[in-house]
Amino acid sequence: MELSLVNKQALICGSTQGIGLAIAVELALLGATCILVARNESSLQKACKQLDTSNGQQHQYLVADFSNTEHVKEVIGNFAKEHSIHILVNNTGGPPAGKIADAKDCDFLSALNLHLINNHNITTAFLEGMKSQGYGRIINIVSTSVKVPLPNLGVSNTTRAAVAGWAKTMANEVAKFGVTVNNVLPGATSTARLSSIIENKSQKTNTASEEVEAGMLHEIPMGRFGKPQEVAALAAFLATPAAAYITGQSVCVDGGRTGAI
Repeated sequence: MELSLVNKQALICGSTQGIGLAIAVELALLGATCILVARNESSLQKACKQLDTSNGQQHQYLVADFSNTEHVKEVIGNFAKEHSIHILVNNTGGPPAGKIADAKDCDFLSALNLHLINNHNITTAFLEGMKSQGYGRIINIVSTSVKVPLPNLGVSNTTRAAVAGWAKTMANEVAKFGVTVNNVLPGATSTARLSSIIENKSQKTNTASEEVEAGMLHEIPMGRFGKPQEVAALAAFLATPAAAYITGQSVCVDGGRTGAI
């Protein structure tokens, strides 16, 4: 299999911690030059220093606040005027937990801007460059709720489904140009996001966080939470030449938890 990403440029969003950082680490190990994107500059500088440079890569970063779609569009647009990329990883933190019946208009609009609108604006900024190169890998980090909606994540479930529909449509439109679009669906993964979900459920149900965690683990056939590196491994593979004929797919990395074929 051709797994080398030497001479490939990869832009990874939300890449100072958790799954995003793990993906950047894997892509760099395969030879890619990485452009990290997040809102905290000091965290970006620290993350860049963790990336492999054995293939002469000169990694860099962009500071952008994903809660401000216009700011993201401006930062990415300015970069795209002078640079092309081969790999794009769309990734950002999920909406707060809560029942869908309790959600307000602003909750949906905020989540859609954070995920769908940012994904679309960043993707379209680089799309023509990918087409002209005949090589593009657009990888969206979403959620297993694309397959089966998760309890107490009403706004997130709705937004993730919208992103999956957008991605499948985009995949069909750009496939003939050598550009693939796929979704990686992490299950319960040991990140700050998971800790937040456990704590929220603990408070809502007046249950000890240890009990909440045990209940979640009971639903996972492998009996453990995933590691960010395990999600990153799939994303990295989808970025390689070996994955050229895989597009429009949503693939779970969840230890077998999702009850869908």
